[in-house]
Amino acid sequence: MNDTSAQQRPLRLGTRRSALAMAQSGQVADAVRRLTGRPVELVEITTYGDVSREALAQIGGTGVFVNALRERLLAGDIDFAVHSLKDLPTAQPKELLLAAVPRREDPRDVLVARDGLSFRQLAELSAAGRPARIGTGSPRRMAQLNAWARQLGLRVETVAVRGNVDTRIGYVAQGELDAVVLAAAGLSRLGRTAEITEFLSTDQVLPAPGQGALAIECAATNAPLAATLAQLDDPFTRAAVTAERSLLAALEAGCSAPVGALADPLADGQAVTELRLRGVVGTTDGSTLVQLSTTGPVPASEQDAVALGRELAAEMLDKGAAGLMGERAH
Repeated sequence: MNDTSAQQRPLRLGTRRSALAMAQSGQVADAVRRLTGRPVELVEITTYGDVSREALAQIGGTGVFVNALRERLLAGDIDFAVHSLKDLPTAQPKELLLAAVPRREDPRDVLVARDGLSFRQLAELSAAGRPARIGTGSPRRMAQLNAWARQLGLRVETVAVRGNVDTRIGYVAQGELDAVVLAAAGLSRLGRTAEITEFLSTDQVLPAPGQGALAIECAATNAPLAATLAQLDDPFTRAAVTAERSLLAALEAGCSAPVGALADPLADGQAVTELRLRGVVGTTDGSTLVQLSTTGPVPASEQDAVALGRELAAEMLDKGAAGLMGERAH
């Protein structure tokens, strides 16, 4: 194939089949078309996490939405892949390059509740008799929601659910649950923010490490494509999520462990001068939480961001975080 025909061949972007994955991959495809002038076609790939109905913690959590895309990438069936960054295992295979981490969407969790109720109003139902049933498949969310209700002197019942956004919101619409907790970024990318009844403060619920960010991967050997995709990278987002994922890795926890982390900017006037990293780990009933934070200069390199995450993880382990994670290697 000559150079001209190679440049006109559509770039093949591997994506999961869910509506959310297709929406976020479509946004990346549009950006790559604008950068390259080349057509980009979406290649839909079914992952184990999409077909299994088991809880994520039972099927391994880490990599279940990612491995099938990576296999197709390594086989040369696709040119690059788009993942939700929070689904990526913390160890990066050397054959694949994390070519870009675009600017992050809102990292917060949100509530979609019946009758427009807030979390506090839902928790107050327990005082009137029946605790509110709140659906989530995430041990991290369960731990923090239950701890928040305890702070209020109330309680909620967290119910394990799986499925796509439609399925989860459907449980509320059908009256099976009082509310579900979802990622703000997902609803934003689907154009469904009108259904949000409350944005959950990160002071109460820290998101999953990397939540709201996308990861664009290609083969490490494809230098021209890697250089093109690198133009979509947002250095601040990359530094933030690198610190969050370094914390997760240092806690030796998978993405189904009850770990929350968020690195956010502290501004001095207009300029961002420091990065605050917060981490939490807890028991799913909310009875015990280890929550700490550290602040440092905005990382100037990947090594600096990794060091920030490791530093906070060490402090959390000193405070007993290890005993709160089912997945930690003993």
